[in-house]
Amino acid sequence: MIVLGIESSCDETAVAIVKDKKEILSSIVASQIDVHTEFGGVVPEVASRIHVENISYCIEQALQQAHCTMEDIDAVAVTKGPGLIGCLHVGVQAAKTLAFAYHKPLVPVHHLAGHIYANELVTDLKFPVLALVVSGGNSELVYMKDEISFEILGQTQDDAIGEAYDKVARVLHLGYPGGPKIDKLASEGKPVYALAKPKTQGKYDFSFSGLKSSVLQFVKRQERLNQSYDMADLAASFQETALNEIFDKVKAVLNDYKDIKHFVVGGGVSANSCLRKKIEELKLQYPDVIFTVPPMSCCTDNANMIAIAGQIAYESGRRAGEDLTADSGWEIQ
Repeated sequence: MIVLGIESSCDETAVAIVKDKKEILSSIVASQIDVHTEFGGVVPEVASRIHVENISYCIEQALQQAHCTMEDIDAVAVTKGPGLIGCLHVGVQAAKTLAFAYHKPLVPVHHLAGHIYANELVTDLKFPVLALVVSGGNSELVYMKDEISFEILGQTQDDAIGEAYDKVARVLHLGYPGGPKIDKLASEGKPVYALAKPKTQGKYDFSFSGLKSSVLQFVKRQERLNQSYDMADLAASFQETALNEIFDKVKAVLNDYKDIKHFVVGGGVSANSCLRKKIEELKLQYPDVIFTVPPMSCCTDNANMIAIAGQIAYESGRRAGEDLTADSGWEIQ
């Protein structure tokens, strides 16, 4: 089966063509990072306008790179949500146009499901699965008893972890996007500074707002006292505290849900080097669980994952009609 996937939930215009969930025939991503760097973050109105400019070109390039025509495509999959509503609408309208012009099935896909199924490029998922989704907009622990079952066990109560990285990077004047910059800086330092440990009500929930504020307060206190601090050590301290918050909850779920066979991670923060090291450490503690991380090329937003999730949704019977619309708050399904 050959699926054309379209992703436009934030600031990446992406189109990919994937065969049988494993073979990437083409993958086109038009990034807007250079534009939004000037603003220190994504500006929704600007992002949606650039999507309009890029979407047709990306579709043409994906078909050319795959040596396909629309007649070769079996289904069109598109991110319905969640995400920035204006950005989502561009992708949805493009997908609807293609699907109805060429009489192809139209399949709406949840963005987080896409991040989870990016792991299919590495290996088939073995259920039940525990998925950790960590990105600029999401921090969630999802239990999947089968391919189309999603139960959210824990989620952030405030900032997502990727958002916290960006905000801390802003405090340290590192620029946007903050995640890769803090990860690189942290590798040069040690977690020697004591920062506020996040507190949550739910056993598996996350919180990063207090940690972000703790970094800001630390910097202001040092400046007020005219005392220096090591930025690399502060970045390492923030990263260690944030990731410990994540992995303490992961361990809690793995200890409580003895039936879990496979742990996967997805989202932009899954590219973080320290996070990947902690997953390697986790493997030693849970030898009966399979651990998988997606390819680096499929950590940030891309359309490969949407095409893969689209085939799974298609095979489960999901279809959409001409009334399909974007949903910025769509719950995972």
